[in-house]
Amino acid sequence: MAPYQLYCFAQSGNAYKVALLLQLAGADWTPRFVDFFNGETRTPAYREINVMGEVPVLEHAGLRLSQSGVILDYLAGQFPQFGPQGEDERREVLRWQLFDNHKLTSNIATLRFQLQFAKTGETPVTAFLRGRMQAALKILEQHLGDRSYVVGERLTTADLSLCGYLFWPAEFGVDWADYPAIGAWLQRIQSQPGWVAPYALMPGHPRPQDLAA
Repeated sequence: MAPYQLYCFAQSGNAYKVALLLQLAGADWTPRFVDFFNGETRTPAYREINVMGEVPVLEHAGLRLSQSGVILDYLAGQFPQFGPQGEDERREVLRWQLFDNHKLTSNIATLRFQLQFAKTGETPVTAFLRGRMQAALKILEQHLGDRSYVVGERLTTADLSLCGYLFWPAEFGVDWADYPAIGAWLQRIQSQPGWVAPYALMPGHPRPQDLAA
């Protein structure tokens, strides 16, 4: 068995954050498919793995870690090329990961789920989420206007956290031409040796019901 085992599925941007770091680091890892759409995360067996009933979960060296931010922090120690250099950078990376979790991923992921998987169409809820998403994207766009990466001059876990859901713009209704600094930053991430798109990197795409349609 590979040293790193990641519980994941192809549609999860939070799992992609971790999978992409492992991939870019050249780590020996294996995905463990979680059948989210058929309810696996709600089963007692999965709640034994993660009481929160979520992905990602990373198993490594006898540890079992959940929450993408915690896992990214752990992996920054394993692969320091993606971690902060010094205390000032550590705080700045943490600042942007918390911003991502609370302001960017939380709204984009929920909006995308409503539109693509719950098939709600446009509702007052999606309008609210889109407004929150646009506000967060505006902040990120301004920050990236005069820099190549979010913190420092290299790819860190701050970038990997923030980009987790951004390679599906059509699925939540964004054109990166409206956010050129973000678009250029995403191109820089895609140019990293070993980069793989989320639907190709993790198992579970297309979904079985899509294949049957």
